[in-house]
Amino acid sequence: MNRFLAVSLLLVTYVLAGCATQPSPEMRPYTAEETKQLALEALGRRGLSFDDYQRQRAALLGQPQKPFGFDHQGEMNAERSVVLHGRPS
Repeated sequence: MNRFLAVSLLLVTYVLAGCATQPSPEMRPYTAEETKQLALEALGRRGLSFDDYQRQRAALLGQPQKPFGFDHQGEMNAERSVVLHGRPS
């Protein structure tokens, strides 16, 4: 009788201990949004140039790539006051 009581008490203890533990977050798969966020955070830490960063960010987000850079209208000297057609310098 004591052996049966000891075994059943051990079994109940193991079952309750197993039910009390929470599944760890590392064991569950990441959602698509979490995966995208982790990839964007890793991209920000890579130290890429601005153009490379924007190109890879657009690819991760699935957005069409926007052209970034200068407008190729020339550079201006900050010491000169030049009025361009319809906009101040």
